Amino acid sequence: MTRRSQVVWWLRGAALAALLVYLPGYFSSRQGGLVEVERWLNHPVLLLGTAIALAVASAVAQFEFRTRWAQIGCAAVLSPLLVIGAGVGTVAYIFGGDGRLVDRKPDPNRSDHVLRVTDIAFSIDPVYRVELLTGSGWSARHWGLGTWEEGDGFVRAEWSAPGRITVTLREEIEVFTVDEDGTLGGPSVTPRSRQPL
Repeated sequence: MTRRSQVVWWLRGAALAALLVYLPGYFSSRQGGLVEVERWLNHPVLLLGTAIALAVASAVAQFEFRTRWAQIGCAAVLSPLLVIGAGVGTVAYIFGGDGRLVDRKPDPNRSDHVLRVTDIAFSIDPVYRVELLTGSGWSARHWGLGTWEEGDGFVRAEWSAPGRITVTLREEIEVFTVDEDGTLGGPSVTPRSRQPL
């Protein structure tokens, strides 16, 4: 095997590794996924971008550029793309985290069931994500109750009783029940006009 072929296969292997690292993070972002695995590995811009960049680099490395001008031209095209990609990936990793914590409340009867509200917006207009966290450490799982923008009229999310979460919006109230194992039931939705202010 020539040195060029070795480089091509190393680049392809690294691209596959980046993709395989991202997959557990993606699956953990779904209902009931592991909180820590999602936090560490669910970075699609960084990891998928790296996989794509390495795959493109492996395809380019396969070509044999016989003249010096062909080599310079290829480097002139690829270098800015790699720099821009690395910059976008780094910014996405730094600012694409869990969002700003707005509120965190444990169930009155169970400290291992926690209601968490985060502002996940990239702009000044808030976007509220409401989640139930169950368990602790690396075994902690998350269950999404919903995501509401400012225009949806989000007011608050709270434990209205042990094992029951109430999300209050401007127009309606949504009530979720929490089973012993941490899975969610509901919501039952009631128009807010029928509720006392």
